[in-house]
Amino acid sequence: MNYHFKPTQGFWESFYALSPSQKESTRRAWRIFKENPFDPRLRSHKIPRLSARYGRTIYAAEIEADLRVVFSLEADTVVTTDIGSHELYRG
Repeated sequence: MNYHFKPTQGFWESFYALSPSQKESTRRAWRIFKENPFDPRLRSHKIPRLSARYGRTIYAAEIEADLRVVFSLEADTVVTTDIGSHELYRG
């Protein structure tokens, strides 16, 4: 499937707050993510707590050890809503 991507303002704010090494990890993962956000290397998974809270399926993809990107799907558009540690899951 060909996806379109739509980062939110909150995503960009969180991205710019990352350390330089985390930004580089994110850029490496992005090469995979833009081809397929559900690529097994990213270990993408549903976040039930956030999904219930927002009334739609929310996913997270692993960037590195404790760095995740949180996203949802709107038809063929991937909406990246945030990036950060597991604390995001508490949303």
